[in-house]
Amino acid sequence: MLLSLLSGLIMGAAVLFVLYRWVIPTAVQYHGGLALLWHDVIVERALDTLTRTSRPQRILKAVQRKATVGDPQSVITAIDHFCRHREWAMNVGDEKGSILDSVVNEVSPVTVLELGTYCGYSTVRIARLLPPGACVITLEFNPDYAAIARQVIKWSGLEDKVQLVEGASGDWIPWMKEHFGVQAFDLVFLDHWKERYLPDTKLLEECGLIQKGTVLLADNVICPGTPDYLEYVRNSPHYNSQYYRSHLEYTKAEDGLEKSVFLGY
Repeated sequence: MLLSLLSGLIMGAAVLFVLYRWVIPTAVQYHGGLALLWHDVIVERALDTLTRTSRPQRILKAVQRKATVGDPQSVITAIDHFCRHREWAMNVGDEKGSILDSVVNEVSPVTVLELGTYCGYSTVRIARLLPPGACVITLEFNPDYAAIARQVIKWSGLEDKVQLVEGASGDWIPWMKEHFGVQAFDLVFLDHWKERYLPDTKLLEECGLIQKGTVLLADNVICPGTPDYLEYVRNSPHYNSQYYRSHLEYTKAEDGLEKSVFLGY
C-alpha cells in the first residue's frame, strides 16, 4: 500500500514536471497572450513562492555564475541562456536584441534615454555599442529591479556609460535638461509600461528632448501591444515610422519593434 502510494506520488510529480518544463511552454510558444500568462504570471509567482527569491534575483545569480566580470557580451549570453533554457523573462531578448543592436550601430548615439531598465539586459546591449563619451540614461520605476540592474551593469563593466535613475518617467522627463544637462536625445528606447509609451513620447516632445533626427525605438508594440502609440507615430507627419517584425522574447509569438525617426516641426 505504502509502495503504491509512493509510486503514485513519484509518477504524479514526474507528470507535473514534464507539463511545467516542456508541454505547456511548447503549447504557448505561438500565442503571445498565453505565453505571458504562463511565464510572466503563473510560473513567476510559483517560483517566487517556492524559492523565496524574485525573478530578477535569479537572473542576477545566473550572471554571477556564468558571465565574466567586465565582459558585457558574456552577461548578455548568460541572461539569454537563462531565459531560453531555465526561466523566461521579459527582456528585449536575443532576436529583437539584434535589431536593437543594428539601430544603435546605425544611429551611433551620444545621448540615449531608455525607459524601463528591468534587470539591465537592454541597457548592457546598448551601452556596449556606444562610442567613447556617450552615455545611457535609463529610468526604472521599481526600486527592486533598479537594485538588480545596477549589479548587472557593474558586472558588465559598463557603469561609466550608464546613469540609472529610479522613479516614474512622467516625473523625471521634465527634469532631464536641468538634472543631466541633456539638450536632446539621439535615441530613445521605450520598453516600460506600454500605456506610458504615448504620453511619455508627447512629454519628450513638449520638453524639447526630441530633435530632428531623434530615433524612437519601441519594444513590444504587438505583444502586449501599444495601439495608441502606433497610431500616433504612424499617422503623424512629424515621424517616419517603420515596423521590424520579430517574435516575443524567447517565443515564436509575433511581436516587433517600431522605429520612428522624428522629422521636426
